[in-house]
Amino acid sequence: MTSRKPDEQLARNSRLRLVRPRALATARRAVTTRRTRPAPRPPEGTPPRAELARQARTVLADAVRIARWAALDAEPGTAAAPRPQAVPDQERAAAALDLTPGQIRAGWDRARLAGLVELHGDTARPGWRLHAWDRDDSAVLRGWVALFDAWSLVHPAPEDVAPGAVAEVVEAVPQVLSLLQLSAGPVVVPALLDLLGQRVDELREERCEVPVEGAPAPVTASAAGPDRFAALLDWALEGLAAVGALTLGEGSEGRQATLTPLGNWAVWVKLEQICVAAQSPAGNIEQSAEDMLRGCAGLTPGPARDEYRAWLAARTLAGAVAELIAVARGEDALLRGLAFEALRVVGAPAEAEVRAAAEEVSLRPYALLWLAEYEGADPDDAPEVLTREEATWLWVDTAAAVADHGESTLLVRHLESAVQGTVPALLDEVRAIGHPRTVQVLVALAAAHPDPALAKAVRRAAFQVHTGGA
Repeated sequence: MTSRKPDEQLARNSRLRLVRPRALATARRAVTTRRTRPAPRPPEGTPPRAELARQARTVLADAVRIARWAALDAEPGTAAAPRPQAVPDQERAAAALDLTPGQIRAGWDRARLAGLVELHGDTARPGWRLHAWDRDDSAVLRGWVALFDAWSLVHPAPEDVAPGAVAEVVEAVPQVLSLLQLSAGPVVVPALLDLLGQRVDELREERCEVPVEGAPAPVTASAAGPDRFAALLDWALEGLAAVGALTLGEGSEGRQATLTPLGNWAVWVKLEQICVAAQSPAGNIEQSAEDMLRGCAGLTPGPARDEYRAWLAARTLAGAVAELIAVARGEDALLRGLAFEALRVVGAPAEAEVRAAAEEVSLRPYALLWLAEYEGADPDDAPEVLTREEATWLWVDTAAAVADHGESTLLVRHLESAVQGTVPALLDEVRAIGHPRTVQVLVALAAAHPDPALAKAVRRAAFQVHTGGA
C-alpha cells in the first residue's frame, strides 16, 4: 500500500493540531501568566465610584454642554468646529445654552483640560470621553482628575506676583491638600498659610543645598512673614474650589477650607502613587525604560504593575511615555508587549502617543488593543478590533517573544492562539504578512514541534520565506 504524502497527512490532520483558538488577549500574554490583583481600597467613608462619577458630572456639566454644542455646531461636512486656542462663537453659544459669554469661555477651557475635546492640528474635535460620558464612570473620573491636575490653569494667578513664586506655591500645594485630607474636616486658612510657607522653605532648601559664595541668602517665608503667600494661597484655594476639589466657607475661627468627597478621593489616589514610588519593590526606579522592562519580565502581574507605577511616578509622564514607545519600536518583541502593559498603567496621558503609534506597522496591533481596552472594551473582546492580517502579525510577534525568552513547549502551545483554523492556512498567512522575524519563528516552531509532518511543513515554509519563494 502506498503511504500518504506528509503534506496530505498534514492537511487531513491539521484541524486536530490547532485546537480551538483562544482569544488573542491570551496570546499577548503567552510569555508570562497574568493574574489580576485587587486594587487598593480607598479610605473608609469614600463614596462609591458611581457617586463620585455623579459628582464629577455635576462639576463638568457646563463643559459637557458646551462641548456637545460645539460638536453639533461644526461646519457641514467637517468633524471640527472651533480652533484650539479660541472658543465657540460666544454670543451664539451663550444664547443657545442660556449661559454668559464668560461661562462659555470658562466651560470651553474646562472641556479642553478634561479631555472632552481634543486638539488636532488647528482644530478641536470631540474627545472619546465626551462620547462615553453618560455610560462610563471611569471615563468621567479620569476626565475630572485631568481637570484637577490642571487646577492652576483654571483660575489665573495674580498678575503682580513673580512667576517663580507662583511655581513654588503650585509645587507646595500637595502638602496643603494632604493636611486637608488628614484633618478629615475643615481647616482654617491661617493654618494652611503657615504650612504653605514652611513647605516653600523646604523646597528652597532642597534646591539650594550648597550656597553660592557671595550670593545673597534667600528670604525664607518665616523671615518675610507668612502673609507674603496669603494672596497666592487664596488663588490656590479658589482654583481648587473651581474644579470641585474643595469648598470655602466661614467658620467660628474665620475662613476655612474643606475637601469635597471628590477632592478627598483624588488626594488619596495621588498619595497611593507616591507610596508605590517610594516602595519600588524590584528597585528599577533609576533604570532606563528598557532595563526596567527587562527587570519586570519575570515578575507576576501585581508586582510588575507596582514597578511600572513606581517607575512612572519618578518621571514626567510625557518623557516616560516617549521612552516606552521608543522601547516598543525595538527588536525585542517581549519588551514591546511589556511596554504596552506599562502604558496601560499610564492611561489617559498616553492616549495621543498610542494613537500615533497605531500608524506604525510593528506597533499597530498593540496600539489598537490598548485603545480598545482604554475605551472600555473587555480584554477578551478587544482582539475583535484587529484585522486578520493584524492578528497574524501579532501572533508572529508574540511567537518571537516566546522563541527568544520562553520554553519550546510554550511555543508549541502558542499554536492554540492562532486565528486560522488549520496549519496550512496559518502558514500561508504568516508567509504573506512580511514580519521580519517570520523565518526565525518558523524555524523555532519546526524544531520544537513533536509532529514530524507538521515540523517538515513549517521548515519548508521557513525556507520559502527565506528564499522569497511562494
